[in-house]
Amino acid sequence: MNVTSLRFGAIMVGVALLGACQPGAKSNQQLGYRGTGMDQIQLKSAKLVEPVPAPPYDPPAPGGKPAREAYQNVQVLGDVSEDQFSYTMAAITQWIAPEKGCNYCHNPANMASDELYTKVVARRMLQMTQTINSTWSSHVKQTGVTCYTCHRGQAVPAVAWTLPPTGNPNSIVGNLHGQNAPTPASAYASLPNTAVAHYLIDKDAPNIRVAANGTHPTPADKLTVMETENTYGLMMHTSQALGVNCTYCHNTASFRAWNISTPARAQAWYGIRMVREINGDYIGPLAKVFPANRLGPMGDSLKVNCATCHRGQNKPLGGVSMLKDYPALRSSAPMMPAVAAPAPAPVGAGVTAAR
Repeated sequence: MNVTSLRFGAIMVGVALLGACQPGAKSNQQLGYRGTGMDQIQLKSAKLVEPVPAPPYDPPAPGGKPAREAYQNVQVLGDVSEDQFSYTMAAITQWIAPEKGCNYCHNPANMASDELYTKVVARRMLQMTQTINSTWSSHVKQTGVTCYTCHRGQAVPAVAWTLPPTGNPNSIVGNLHGQNAPTPASAYASLPNTAVAHYLIDKDAPNIRVAANGTHPTPADKLTVMETENTYGLMMHTSQALGVNCTYCHNTASFRAWNISTPARAQAWYGIRMVREINGDYIGPLAKVFPANRLGPMGDSLKVNCATCHRGQNKPLGGVSMLKDYPALRSSAPMMPAVAAPAPAPVGAGVTAAR
Protein backbone atom coordinates (compact mmCIF):
# COMPACT_ATOMS: atom_id res chain seq x y z
CA MET A 1 0.00 0.00 0.00
CA ASN A 2 1.47 3.36 -1.02
CA VAL A 3 1.53 6.60 0.98
CA THR A 4 -1.32 8.12 -1.05
CA SER A 5 -3.60 5.20 -0.25
CA LEU A 6 -2.76 5.45 3.45
CA ARG A 7 -3.52 9.16 3.49
CA PHE A 8 -6.82 8.65 1.67
CA GLY A 9 -7.80 5.90 4.10
CA ALA A 10 -6.97 8.09 7.09
CA ILE A 11 -9.06 10.94 5.69
CA MET A 12 -12.05 8.67 5.10
CA VAL A 13 -11.82 7.27 8.63
CA GLY A 14 -11.71 10.81 10.01
CA VAL A 15 -14.75 11.81 7.97
CA ALA A 16 -16.63 8.75 9.19
CA LEU A 17 -15.76 9.44 12.81
CA LEU A 18 -16.75 13.11 12.59
CA GLY A 19 -19.95 12.30 10.73
CA ALA A 20 -20.98 9.91 13.46
CA CYS A 21 -21.05 12.77 15.97
CA GLN A 22 -24.03 14.40 14.28
CA PRO A 23 -25.29 12.44 11.28
CA GLY A 24 -27.28 14.03 8.51
CA ALA A 25 -26.78 16.57 5.75
CA LYS A 26 -25.66 19.97 6.99
CA SER A 27 -25.66 23.51 5.67
CA ASN A 28 -23.57 26.48 6.69
CA GLN A 29 -24.06 30.23 6.49
CA GLN A 30 -21.45 32.93 6.96
CA LEU A 31 -22.73 35.35 9.62
CA GLY A 32 -19.69 37.53 10.23
CA TYR A 33 -16.42 38.61 8.66
CA ARG A 34 -14.47 35.88 6.87
CA GLY A 35 -11.85 34.18 8.99
CA THR A 36 -13.57 34.97 12.31
CA GLY A 37 -15.12 31.56 12.82
CA MET A 38 -18.66 32.88 12.39
CA ASP A 39 -20.04 30.10 10.21
CA GLN A 40 -23.44 28.90 11.38
CA ILE A 41 -23.63 25.14 10.84
CA GLN A 42 -27.06 23.54 10.98
CA LEU A 43 -28.63 20.22 10.12
CA LYS A 44 -30.69 20.64 6.95
CA SER A 45 -33.47 18.59 8.57
CA ALA A 46 -33.80 21.34 11.21
CA LYS A 47 -34.82 23.79 8.49
CA LEU A 48 -37.74 21.75 7.22
CA VAL A 49 -40.95 23.74 7.44
CA GLU A 50 -43.39 22.06 9.78
CA PRO A 51 -46.85 21.80 8.25
CA VAL A 52 -49.29 24.18 9.90
CA PRO A 53 -53.06 23.73 9.98
CA ALA A 54 -55.13 25.59 7.43
CA PRO A 55 -57.82 28.01 8.62
CA PRO A 56 -61.01 26.24 9.74
CA TYR A 57 -62.81 27.83 6.80
CA ASP A 58 -62.48 30.88 4.54
CA PRO A 59 -61.82 33.99 6.63
CA PRO A 60 -64.93 36.16 7.00
CA ALA A 61 -65.24 39.54 5.34
CA PRO A 62 -64.56 42.63 7.47
CA GLY A 63 -67.40 44.39 9.25
CA GLY A 64 -70.47 43.23 11.07
CA LYS A 65 -71.95 43.37 14.55
CA PRO A 66 -69.36 43.34 17.38
CA ALA A 67 -69.09 40.07 19.25
CA ARG A 68 -69.96 41.67 22.60
CA GLU A 69 -73.37 42.62 21.17
CA ALA A 70 -73.99 39.12 19.87
CA TYR A 71 -72.79 37.12 22.87
CA GLN A 72 -72.59 37.47 26.62
CA ASN A 73 -69.49 37.72 28.81
CA VAL A 74 -67.05 38.44 25.99
CA GLN A 75 -64.19 40.13 27.83
CA VAL A 76 -61.32 40.05 25.34
CA LEU A 77 -62.55 39.71 21.75
CA GLY A 78 -65.63 41.89 22.14
CA ASP A 79 -64.50 44.46 19.57
CA VAL A 80 -64.09 41.99 16.69
CA SER A 81 -67.06 41.15 14.51
CA GLU A 82 -69.39 38.31 15.35
CA ASP A 83 -68.18 36.40 12.28
CA GLN A 84 -64.51 37.01 13.08
CA PHE A 85 -65.12 35.91 16.68
CA SER A 86 -66.68 32.58 15.60
CA TYR A 87 -63.91 32.03 13.06
CA THR A 88 -61.21 32.64 15.71
CA MET A 89 -62.94 30.32 18.20
CA ALA A 90 -63.07 27.58 15.56
CA ALA A 91 -59.33 27.95 14.95
CA ILE A 92 -58.49 27.91 18.67
CA THR A 93 -60.48 24.71 19.10
CA GLN A 94 -58.48 23.13 16.29
CA TRP A 95 -55.17 24.31 17.77
CA ILE A 96 -55.75 23.32 21.40
CA ALA A 97 -58.54 20.77 21.84
CA PRO A 98 -59.36 19.16 18.49
CA GLU A 99 -60.88 16.08 20.15
CA LYS A 100 -62.94 17.68 22.96
CA GLY A 101 -63.91 20.70 20.91
CA CYS A 102 -65.71 23.70 22.45
CA ASN A 103 -66.59 21.72 25.58
CA TYR A 104 -62.94 21.81 26.67
CA CYS A 105 -63.51 25.40 27.79
CA HIS A 106 -67.28 25.85 27.74
CA ASN A 107 -70.32 24.42 29.46
CA PRO A 108 -72.49 23.60 26.42
CA ALA A 109 -75.63 24.41 28.40
CA ASN A 110 -74.34 27.87 29.31
CA MET A 111 -71.53 29.05 27.06
CA ALA A 112 -71.23 32.36 28.92
CA SER A 113 -70.31 30.65 32.19
CA ASP A 114 -66.79 30.86 33.60
CA GLU A 115 -67.21 27.71 35.68
CA LEU A 116 -64.50 25.77 33.82
CA TYR A 117 -60.96 26.80 34.72
CA THR A 118 -59.85 26.16 31.15
CA LYS A 119 -61.98 29.07 29.96
CA VAL A 120 -60.45 31.45 32.50
CA VAL A 121 -56.98 30.33 31.41
CA ALA A 122 -57.83 30.60 27.69
CA ARG A 123 -59.06 34.16 28.14
CA ARG A 124 -55.79 35.14 29.78
CA MET A 125 -53.79 33.36 27.08
CA LEU A 126 -55.67 35.30 24.41
CA GLN A 127 -54.59 38.51 26.09
CA MET A 128 -51.03 37.24 26.24
CA THR A 129 -51.05 36.42 22.52
CA GLN A 130 -52.40 39.85 21.62
CA THR A 131 -49.77 41.52 23.80
CA ILE A 132 -46.94 39.56 22.18
CA ASN A 133 -48.12 40.46 18.69
CA SER A 134 -48.74 44.13 19.47
CA THR A 135 -45.80 45.01 21.76
CA TRP A 136 -43.03 42.45 21.13
CA SER A 137 -42.34 42.91 17.42
CA SER A 138 -38.72 43.40 18.51
CA HIS A 139 -38.67 39.62 18.88
CA VAL A 140 -41.54 38.10 16.88
CA LYS A 141 -41.22 40.67 14.04
CA GLN A 142 -44.19 40.57 11.66
CA THR A 143 -44.42 36.77 11.82
CA GLY A 144 -46.15 36.95 15.18
CA VAL A 145 -47.57 34.07 17.17
CA THR A 146 -50.84 32.24 17.54
CA CYS A 147 -52.03 29.69 20.09
CA TYR A 148 -50.71 27.01 17.73
CA THR A 149 -47.14 28.27 18.02
CA CYS A 150 -46.96 26.70 21.48
CA HIS A 151 -49.84 24.22 21.63
CA ARG A 152 -49.70 22.48 18.23
CA GLY A 153 -52.89 20.52 18.71
CA GLN A 154 -52.37 19.79 22.42
CA ALA A 155 -54.15 21.24 25.42
CA VAL A 156 -50.82 21.49 27.25
CA PRO A 157 -47.74 22.47 25.20
CA ALA A 158 -45.30 19.59 24.85
CA VAL A 159 -42.43 21.77 26.16
CA ALA A 160 -43.00 23.52 29.48
CA TRP A 161 -41.32 23.71 32.86
CA THR A 162 -41.98 24.27 36.56
CA LEU A 163 -39.78 25.12 39.49
CA PRO A 164 -37.58 22.18 40.45
CA PRO A 165 -37.88 20.79 43.99
CA THR A 166 -35.45 22.44 46.38
CA GLY A 167 -34.41 19.16 47.98
CA ASN A 168 -34.40 18.16 51.62
CA PRO A 169 -32.30 20.58 53.70
CA ASN A 170 -32.14 17.99 56.47
CA SER A 171 -30.57 15.40 54.17
CA ILE A 172 -26.85 14.72 54.25
CA VAL A 173 -26.86 15.64 50.56
CA GLY A 174 -28.83 18.86 51.09
CA ASN A 175 -29.95 21.10 48.26
CA LEU A 176 -27.85 20.45 45.16
CA HIS A 177 -29.31 23.56 43.44
CA GLY A 178 -29.94 21.51 40.34
CA GLN A 179 -26.36 20.33 39.93
CA ASN A 180 -25.68 16.93 38.34
CA ALA A 181 -29.32 16.36 37.46
CA PRO A 182 -29.38 16.75 33.66
CA THR A 183 -32.69 17.81 32.12
CA PRO A 184 -33.75 19.14 28.71
CA ALA A 185 -33.86 22.64 30.26
CA SER A 186 -30.08 22.50 30.73
CA ALA A 187 -29.40 20.69 27.44
CA TYR A 188 -28.67 17.54 29.49
CA ALA A 189 -25.51 19.15 30.89
CA SER A 190 -24.33 18.91 34.48
CA LEU A 191 -24.84 22.66 34.71
CA PRO A 192 -27.63 23.77 37.07
CA ASN A 193 -31.07 22.83 35.78
CA THR A 194 -32.35 25.87 37.67
CA ALA A 195 -30.92 28.26 35.07
CA VAL A 196 -34.25 28.67 33.26
CA ALA A 197 -36.01 29.42 36.56
CA HIS A 198 -33.17 31.78 37.52
CA TYR A 199 -33.50 33.96 34.41
CA LEU A 200 -36.92 33.43 32.81
CA ILE A 201 -39.41 33.67 35.64
CA ASP A 202 -40.13 37.40 35.96
CA LYS A 203 -39.04 40.94 35.10
CA ASP A 204 -36.83 41.20 38.18
CA ALA A 205 -34.55 38.35 37.05
CA PRO A 206 -30.81 39.08 37.29
CA ASN A 207 -28.68 40.20 34.35
CA ILE A 208 -27.27 37.44 32.18
CA ARG A 209 -23.50 37.76 32.04
CA VAL A 210 -20.28 35.98 32.94
CA ALA A 211 -17.89 38.95 32.83
CA ALA A 212 -17.92 41.90 35.20
CA ASN A 213 -18.68 45.34 33.82
CA GLY A 214 -15.89 47.89 33.41
CA THR A 215 -12.13 47.69 33.11
CA HIS A 216 -11.66 47.84 36.89
CA PRO A 217 -14.72 46.11 38.38
CA THR A 218 -15.56 46.49 42.04
CA PRO A 219 -16.20 43.42 44.19
CA ALA A 220 -19.94 44.05 43.77
CA ASP A 221 -19.57 43.67 39.97
CA LYS A 222 -17.97 40.24 40.16
CA LEU A 223 -19.94 37.07 39.64
CA THR A 224 -19.76 33.86 41.60
CA VAL A 225 -19.05 30.51 39.97
CA MET A 226 -22.67 29.52 40.62
CA GLU A 227 -23.99 32.59 38.80
CA THR A 228 -21.66 31.92 35.89
CA GLU A 229 -22.84 28.32 35.68
CA ASN A 230 -26.45 29.49 35.58
CA THR A 231 -25.61 31.74 32.64
CA TYR A 232 -23.92 28.92 30.76
CA GLY A 233 -26.88 26.66 31.55
CA LEU A 234 -29.27 29.17 29.98
CA MET A 235 -27.04 29.55 26.92
CA MET A 236 -26.96 25.76 26.50
CA HIS A 237 -30.76 25.73 26.69
CA THR A 238 -31.09 28.54 24.15
CA SER A 239 -28.67 26.94 21.72
CA GLN A 240 -30.48 23.61 21.86
CA ALA A 241 -33.93 25.21 21.72
CA LEU A 242 -33.08 27.08 18.50
CA GLY A 243 -30.97 24.32 16.95
CA VAL A 244 -27.99 26.66 16.54
CA ASN A 245 -24.48 27.10 17.88
CA CYS A 246 -23.05 30.03 19.84
CA THR A 247 -22.07 32.02 16.77
CA TYR A 248 -25.71 32.42 15.78
CA CYS A 249 -25.69 35.37 18.21
CA HIS A 250 -22.10 35.88 19.36
CA ASN A 251 -18.80 36.69 17.68
CA THR A 252 -15.98 34.39 18.75
CA ALA A 253 -13.60 37.37 18.90
CA SER A 254 -15.53 38.56 21.96
CA PHE A 255 -18.65 36.85 23.19
CA ARG A 256 -19.40 39.87 25.34
CA ALA A 257 -19.04 42.68 22.75
CA TRP A 258 -22.33 43.84 21.25
CA ASN A 259 -20.84 45.87 18.41
CA ILE A 260 -19.52 42.76 16.66
CA SER A 261 -22.41 40.43 17.53
CA THR A 262 -24.97 39.32 14.97
CA PRO A 263 -28.45 40.92 14.77
CA ALA A 264 -29.85 37.69 16.23
CA ARG A 265 -28.32 38.53 19.61
CA ALA A 266 -30.46 41.65 19.98
CA GLN A 267 -33.54 39.69 18.92
CA ALA A 268 -32.70 37.04 21.53
CA TRP A 269 -32.24 39.77 24.17
CA TYR A 270 -35.79 40.94 23.56
CA GLY A 271 -37.03 37.36 23.46
CA ILE A 272 -35.68 36.64 26.93
CA ARG A 273 -37.51 39.67 28.30
CA MET A 274 -40.66 38.70 26.45
CA VAL A 275 -40.57 35.26 28.07
CA ARG A 276 -40.08 36.87 31.48
CA GLU A 277 -43.21 38.95 30.95
CA ILE A 278 -45.17 35.92 29.75
CA ASN A 279 -44.23 33.87 32.81
CA GLY A 280 -44.41 36.69 35.34
CA ASP A 281 -47.52 38.57 34.26
CA TYR A 282 -49.65 35.98 32.51
CA ILE A 283 -48.84 32.36 33.37
CA GLY A 284 -47.52 32.63 36.92
CA PRO A 285 -50.65 34.23 38.43
CA LEU A 286 -52.79 31.42 36.97
CA ALA A 287 -51.46 29.04 39.64
CA LYS A 288 -54.54 29.94 41.72
CA VAL A 289 -56.81 28.88 38.85
CA PHE A 290 -55.19 25.62 37.73
CA PRO A 291 -56.11 22.39 39.54
CA ALA A 292 -53.37 20.58 41.48
CA ASN A 293 -52.68 18.13 38.66
CA ARG A 294 -51.71 21.04 36.40
CA LEU A 295 -49.13 22.45 38.82
CA GLY A 296 -45.49 21.58 39.47
CA PRO A 297 -44.06 20.05 42.65
CA MET A 298 -43.60 23.55 44.11
CA GLY A 299 -47.22 24.53 43.34
CA ASP A 300 -46.42 26.77 40.35
CA SER A 301 -47.92 26.88 36.86
CA LEU A 302 -46.35 25.22 33.85
CA LYS A 303 -44.31 27.97 32.21
CA VAL A 304 -42.65 28.63 28.85
CA ASN A 305 -39.04 28.83 27.75
CA CYS A 306 -37.33 29.22 24.37
CA ALA A 307 -38.04 25.62 23.35
CA THR A 308 -41.81 25.98 23.90
CA CYS A 309 -42.11 27.86 20.61
CA HIS A 310 -38.88 27.09 18.77
CA ARG A 311 -38.69 23.28 19.12
CA GLY A 312 -35.17 23.08 17.69
CA GLN A 313 -35.69 25.66 14.93
CA ASN A 314 -34.22 29.15 14.87
CA LYS A 315 -37.63 30.32 13.64
CA PRO A 316 -40.72 28.63 15.11
CA LEU A 317 -42.63 26.58 12.55
CA GLY A 318 -39.81 27.24 10.09
CA GLY A 319 -40.74 30.92 9.90
CA VAL A 320 -44.27 30.33 8.61
CA SER A 321 -46.64 33.10 9.75
CA MET A 322 -50.15 32.02 10.69
CA LEU A 323 -51.05 35.42 12.13
CA LYS A 324 -52.02 36.89 8.76
CA ASP A 325 -55.17 34.72 8.77
CA TYR A 326 -56.23 35.70 12.30
CA PRO A 327 -56.41 39.50 12.69
CA ALA A 328 -58.26 39.16 16.02
CA LEU A 329 -55.01 37.98 17.58
CA ARG A 330 -53.15 41.15 16.58
CA SER A 331 -55.19 43.57 18.64
CA SER A 332 -53.81 44.97 21.86
CA ALA A 333 -55.91 44.10 24.90
CA PRO A 334 -55.78 46.04 28.18
CA MET A 335 -54.32 44.29 31.18
CA MET A 336 -56.96 42.38 33.09
CA PRO A 337 -57.23 42.66 36.88
CA ALA A 338 -55.75 39.96 39.10
CA VAL A 339 -56.91 36.50 38.09
CA ALA A 340 -59.72 35.15 40.22
CA ALA A 341 -60.99 31.61 40.58
CA PRO A 342 -63.65 30.59 38.02
CA ALA A 343 -67.18 31.66 38.89
CA PRO A 344 -70.37 30.49 37.17
CA ALA A 345 -72.45 32.97 35.23
CA PRO A 346 -76.13 33.47 36.16
CA VAL A 347 -78.29 30.48 35.30
CA GLY A 348 -80.34 30.94 32.18
CA ALA A 349 -77.79 33.05 30.33
CA GLY A 350 -78.52 31.00 27.24
CA VAL A 351 -76.27 29.26 24.76
CA THR A 352 -73.81 32.05 24.11
CA ALA A 353 -70.09 32.18 23.53
CA ALA A 354 -67.55 33.83 25.74
CA ARG A 355 -63.84 34.51 25.80
